[in-house]
Amino acid sequence: MKQLIILLSLFLLSCQSGEENVQNAISENRNPAELADGFDFPVGKPDGEGYYDAQHFGDNHHLGEDWNGTGGGNTDLGDTIFSIANGKVSVAKDFKGGWGNVIRIVHEFPSGKKVESLYAHCDEIFVEKNQFVKRGQPIGTIGTADGKYLAHLHFEIREVVGMPLGNGYSENKNGYVNPSKFIYRNRTTVWEK
Repeated sequence: MKQLIILLSLFLLSCQSGEENVQNAISENRNPAELADGFDFPVGKPDGEGYYDAQHFGDNHHLGEDWNGTGGGNTDLGDTIFSIANGKVSVAKDFKGGWGNVIRIVHEFPSGKKVESLYAHCDEIFVEKNQFVKRGQPIGTIGTADGKYLAHLHFEIREVVGMPLGNGYSENKNGYVNPSKFIYRNRTTVWEK
């Protein structure tokens, strides 16, 4: 019984802290509807169904994940890419070369913490810089970086907003997080983060 009371008290405290974060966001003139309230996968909405991570974060110093359709080859060319959470588009343009079309979105937590998601090699871009997007909103399609690769989505999550584009590989992972682990940790409401 004592353990149940302790657990209930902890739950109520976490709920109160979440409400305080929402109130802080409102008092700082931030629209709560634009704040991240959870994270989904960028393909196979919301759980990555029909896709797999072909090159994991950290493999060969990879700074992101490469998401491919289970059909192989270019069967996923033109498939929809979704915003992983509510946020504001910081970049939506063609960088040419190995990156091709790139979308970057800043996701803000009610606490003020921010992360940035990056979606590269897109065939099409559906969003514009400074546009607010919702979790699960179509933002583009899977591409080949203008024929440089077989179709796939290079996907990163960065803890430091506005870092240089880089080249997708580095021994130094400062500022980068494992995307799948981050999403699994933040699937539902993140008011306490």
